[in-house]
Amino acid sequence: MVGSGGREHALAKVLGRTADVVVTPGNAAIAGSTATSVEDLVALGSVDLVVIGPEQPLVDGLADRLRATGVAVFGPGADGAQVEGSKAYMKDLARAAGLPTARYGAFTELEPALAFLQSLPGSYVVKTDGLAAGKGVLVTDFLADAEADVRDKLAGSSFGDAGRRVVIEEGLTGPEVSVFAICDGTRAVCLPAAQDFKRVGDGDVGPNTGGIGAWSPLPFVADGFIDDVARRFVEPTLAELRQRGIDYRGVLYAGFMITAEGPKLIEYNIRFGDPDSQVVLLRMTSDLAAMLFAAAAGDLTTVPPPTFADDAAVLVVAASEGYPAAPRTGDVIQGLAAAEAVEGVTVLGAGVKANADGAWVTAGGRVLNVVGRGPDVATARARAYEAIGLLSWPGMHHRSDIAG
Repeated sequence: MVGSGGREHALAKVLGRTADVVVTPGNAAIAGSTATSVEDLVALGSVDLVVIGPEQPLVDGLADRLRATGVAVFGPGADGAQVEGSKAYMKDLARAAGLPTARYGAFTELEPALAFLQSLPGSYVVKTDGLAAGKGVLVTDFLADAEADVRDKLAGSSFGDAGRRVVIEEGLTGPEVSVFAICDGTRAVCLPAAQDFKRVGDGDVGPNTGGIGAWSPLPFVADGFIDDVARRFVEPTLAELRQRGIDYRGVLYAGFMITAEGPKLIEYNIRFGDPDSQVVLLRMTSDLAAMLFAAAAGDLTTVPPPTFADDAAVLVVAASEGYPAAPRTGDVIQGLAAAEAVEGVTVLGAGVKANADGAWVTAGGRVLNVVGRGPDVATARARAYEAIGLLSWPGMHHRSDIAG
């Protein structure tokens, strides 16, 4: 397992039910963490499957280099990783596949970008074309704010080279939903829907984050939604990728807005979402390791469909002071044992490390994922908030309205 955050902690837990898991680089919270590189681990000859968690190594071609050694890899090659590495590529792919999505344009020059903004009806989305750790998106109802954001991004002053090309979209309205499709190059299996919360403050105010909370299952998602997503979105996307000569083996993470006209694709990503995949993965009761190996081998028909517990999961992120702009680090985390003792609670380490005394200290913006599970959403939510109330460090903050 490659990665070091809350997503990788959840993946390691679920994969570890049926497989021996080593995580590189991991973190102080993840059992089996090692500083040894994945290339060196593969060279030892004892690795059957590599699961690549974050997007950057995929964009950089890590899956290609590992596959060249003969090892099975769950994660797309650099060609497939363009789906997230370039938002303009993703939108062009969606258009070619005939997927319902927002009106958009991609720009490297200021004047055409401003003209397109001014043609939109009144809600604006401005994205960096390249990777920005989930924080390169502005959503606003104010044209002046959108114009200022475009100027900053194209000038390279906000996200460097990742922002020197921008994708501008019309804003959509409705609840957002995430669906994770496990792909073997030809076929896909879609997991249950989840929803994450991007804005840092209660009531969806403040700047966008990489994700500050999540829940699953979603009571407002209609029966048949997942089958509809597979048929209308994922399968045409895989067909278009094959048409382009891309053998996509990994996660296709589809983010939707459920509009009055039905679901519209907001984005595709090339990895499990963080933190929305955690509330899906922890509910899985089938063999995730076998499923990901089958996808990496190119044949999902060799494993049965995934199964999930009949319960609910609610995740609340405990974040550092200053997140998302300038998170403070190095503070000792108090209350871990008490939080983990709450019934139905799992505490996942995201931005953590161990100090010289072996205590966990903050080492990033999103420090802990506190996941509550229960027979219904209300119970799961109550457990998550009971546990997060037992945690503390200077400046710790969290939203109080996740799944509320």
